[in-house]
Amino acid sequence: MFSKSLEALRHAKRYRKRELFDPSLKDYASNDYLGLSIKKDLLQNAFNKLQFFDAHSPKASMLVNGYHPLHAELEERLADLLGFESTLLVGSGFLGNLALIDTLLVKNALLFMDEHYHASGIFSTKAKPNQVAFFSHNDAKDLQQKLFNAPKNKLKFIAIEGVYSMDASVAPYDFYEITQEIPNAFLIVDEAHSFGTIGENLLGFLEYYRIKEKDKIIKLSTFSKALASYGACILAPLQIIEFLTNRAKSVIYTTALSLLDTVLTLAHLEYFIAQKQELKNELSKHQQIIFETLGIRTPTGFFTLEFENNSALLNAHHFLKERGFLVGAIRPPTVSKPLLRISLSLKNSLEDTKELANTLLNYSKIQSSFKSD
Repeated sequence: MFSKSLEALRHAKRYRKRELFDPSLKDYASNDYLGLSIKKDLLQNAFNKLQFFDAHSPKASMLVNGYHPLHAELEERLADLLGFESTLLVGSGFLGNLALIDTLLVKNALLFMDEHYHASGIFSTKAKPNQVAFFSHNDAKDLQQKLFNAPKNKLKFIAIEGVYSMDASVAPYDFYEITQEIPNAFLIVDEAHSFGTIGENLLGFLEYYRIKEKDKIIKLSTFSKALASYGACILAPLQIIEFLTNRAKSVIYTTALSLLDTVLTLAHLEYFIAQKQELKNELSKHQQIIFETLGIRTPTGFFTLEFENNSALLNAHHFLKERGFLVGAIRPPTVSKPLLRISLSLKNSLEDTKELANTLLNYSKIQSSFKSD
């Protein structure tokens, strides 16, 4: 019954499949920005810590019997590190966005969301379309116009990403200023791709702009990118965290976060805190290589290259694979135009990144010669 739809995807070069890639390929496709996924000593530290407890799984939802001392420890460490009053663990970034948007959009609330916000956030708005307005990507003026036209007495939430996962752009400071100017407004910042990649200590969007006042900020941060684990957390004023704990369906009606992932996040977080300046310096070296070779300046842990169509994108992807590099080939509808998404994971050496950059430069020259012929 789905054969025609699948055939249409194949014809449009949009068919996808799960694939086990050759492990010898140099990985520039993952979100493991800091290269923590290959540090076996941190895995052993996590395992040793988990061994102290009788159970190694959470066994129930967080509000029944699933809340564990490891959960509490991670929440406390994150709140302290990131300067928030309280933290709530969730199963993933997707579940975190579902918790925020489904729960906080009470009858007297409106949501203003960047049109390039993550798919999990956009999906979460479907149930309450009359309470949601999308503004142009990173366009503070468009947001201000929509806020001006909105009822003044309603609670307002503004949802942005710190770093956008498909174009590597950093959200402007203006959004924070706008939130501060409106008495009944909160700023939701999805920090999935900004924590661990930007800021003086790699702590994300808020640190990048030296934002200290956080009583009107709700931060969603995932563990599956720079921290190379799984799960996510919401950081906010205590009253908001208590409200989410009592009302968010994706918290109440699901098993608490895996203890294996929780303890691995703790081990990786401890390493991150101790080594953040060294990690930042190493990331900046990879960024500098890309700038010097390709002329592309990226402030974060990845960069993207657009292509005219899916065939051109897949040809470039294959070219790089043949030369030992795995990068992300992102096609519509995930993005409006096909693009290569290239992550600067620190598990790759500076020599690897230089070789990748030169390979991309050579490919660009080859394509230019084809066009001139």
